[in-house]
Amino acid sequence: MKKTIVAWGAVVLAGMLAGCGTGRSAAEYDKMTAEVIKASFVDRGIAKLDRLEQDEARKACWESEVTGKPLDEKVAKAIEEAALKSVKWPSDGKFLGDWKEGEKIAQSGRGLTWSDDEKTVNGGNCYNCHQIDKKEISYGTLGPSLWNYGKLRGVTDPNSPAAKPIIEYTWAKIWNSRAFNACTKMPSAGHRGILNEQQIKHVMALLLDPKSPVNQ
Repeated sequence: MKKTIVAWGAVVLAGMLAGCGTGRSAAEYDKMTAEVIKASFVDRGIAKLDRLEQDEARKACWESEVTGKPLDEKVAKAIEEAALKSVKWPSDGKFLGDWKEGEKIAQSGRGLTWSDDEKTVNGGNCYNCHQIDKKEISYGTLGPSLWNYGKLRGVTDPNSPAAKPIIEYTWAKIWNSRAFNACTKMPSAGHRGILNEQQIKHVMALLLDPKSPVNQ
């Protein structure tokens, strides 16, 4: 903890110096900041330092957030198009699994942390950002409520042609959320390997199966 505080103190100091006309470029300070942040983290269990690596999308969104400037429309469109192309559709053509299993996955926040081992089955941690069930007394509000997700979108029969657009949209959103919002805060569950294909099918059923408690 002490090491982290010291590291962040160095970052703040670097920012103060930047405003004092020291002659260093913004790129140099970005590099210095990145090095200080990286030095404050260590490999621990299954949590490795590769989590600090940023792809071009993350870099662009981070810069936009830090500077307060909207992401360039062309850059945003390019990120979204690339994300949509990365989506892997169900290998058997079936989008929905078992909503009961989907409920378990949505409520589980286990997996991918330093205190988990490699055999830990990852959860979706959906309730950390969304309200899904009216019975829940605790849930996050970073994302929109998903209560009645399928019902509000008119999905009465998931196998009907009319339901196909929303089903495909939902799958793509879960697989790689940047496909529809370049700088979304939502994790790309499939693209990042957080959930596997079968787990995503179960979460899809939770959201879209008319029998799911979400749609009652």
